[in-house]
Amino acid sequence: MRVIAGFLGGRRLKAPRGRDTRPTSDRVRESLFMALEPLAGQRVVDLFAGSGALGIEALSRGATRADFVEREPAARRVAEENLESLGLGECSRVWALDLPRGLEQLRGVLAQADLVLADPPYGGGPAREVLEALGRQGILKPAARVVLEHHAKDEVPESSGCLARVRARRYGETMVSTYQVADASAVEERGR
Repeated sequence: MRVIAGFLGGRRLKAPRGRDTRPTSDRVRESLFMALEPLAGQRVVDLFAGSGALGIEALSRGATRADFVEREPAARRVAEENLESLGLGECSRVWALDLPRGLEQLRGVLAQADLVLADPPYGGGPAREVLEALGRQGILKPAARVVLEHHAKDEVPESSGCLARVRARRYGETMVSTYQVADASAVEERGR
């Protein structure tokens, strides 16, 4: 696994051992970030971070800060090692939280985030739960984007609270859905 592009392009990343973590493929990360650019000056939150590859890719492409959330100790250590080896310690923080319940502790961080990357375990439930929690009014700032990686068979909603899906792309069995915080009037209209 490696950083695809940006000032760290080509640098190798460690991946957690075992089957508990499913790294996003290089192909999916490249397509995803091509659609998200430019990232210059943005603040990013990487949920279910695993190795930290998604947040590290965002930092490499110009994001100024990234917060990584990973519950599993082994994966969290790998993310910390990757950040340290790449010299990204000053612009990042790794959180040990169980999601989606732990989002409450991230309210201040999420309120400043321009982009939230979420790669929950496949199976539908975790993806829907984290999307529902993020979609609650007042959690995310206006115009923030949420990128949700999920299995193509997982049913995820077109909208959730203040979030509306603006893009969906399939890569084999992987689906990447991008949501954006809608303005308050659009949320009210959808609720009718």
